[in-house]
Amino acid sequence: MTCPLLYRFRVIDRIEERPSPAAVRGTLVHAVLERLFDLPAGERTVAAARAMLEPQWAELVAREPELASLFEGAADGAPQEWLARAYELVDSYFGLEDPRRLEPADRELFVETVLESGLKLRGYIDRVDVAPTGEIRIVDYKTGSAPRADFEARALFQMRFYALVLWRSRGRVPALLQLMYLGNGEVLRYAPDEADLRATERKLEALWRAIARATESGEWRPRPGKLCDWCDHKVRCPEFGGVVPPLPEAAPVVVVPAQREFSDDL
Repeated sequence: MTCPLLYRFRVIDRIEERPSPAAVRGTLVHAVLERLFDLPAGERTVAAARAMLEPQWAELVAREPELASLFEGAADGAPQEWLARAYELVDSYFGLEDPRRLEPADRELFVETVLESGLKLRGYIDRVDVAPTGEIRIVDYKTGSAPRADFEARALFQMRFYALVLWRSRGRVPALLQLMYLGNGEVLRYAPDEADLRATERKLEALWRAIARATESGEWRPRPGKLCDWCDHKVRCPEFGGVVPPLPEAAPVVVVPAQREFSDDL
């Protein structure tokens, strides 16, 4: 959706990208908010969440040592200003809800379903809450700021994707989609219905057909925009004088009638 050529570089060529400090900080904050609910309800405090940040960072680096290269030369493994922003984001979360009053049904939930067409959808949901009466709320944490009103629909597309997968796999339309923007302390809520989710399903099928056509034709067109300056692939993008490398010999072949997979990483 963002850029077909970027999709090719990431999914087909699988060209390695540098982790950005902002993205890694987002991973760190997500890990803290997930682990927070491991504590007994009464212990889910700001102080407890803050105390998890640096140990969680050490755990992330232990699992992915390449992350340490982001901050080479920092005496304690990460610059204080970078960690300070992570503390601010954790504090922001507590201004949006009280985790002592919640018991999530699932965290980092892997979900998948296969549509009638054979297209498999799969992804990971930050949090799923289920009310005693059975209503489902899908929650996603964002460490950036809430989008302007004219970009809300785009922001909600990922949430509709999750809602569609849960509806098709569990037979119940989620009652609420909730995006929590820790960057500026705002919450975006939306109540989907079956019509919304059927429209999302049609859009995903159309996206997959576009991917299949591009795979067959070899034409992955760039779509320049505001994010290009932060793209790791700008150097090889023809919009900026770059040369697109040939497709790898082992590039996957898309066969539309067969079972196909589409993840939430759109």
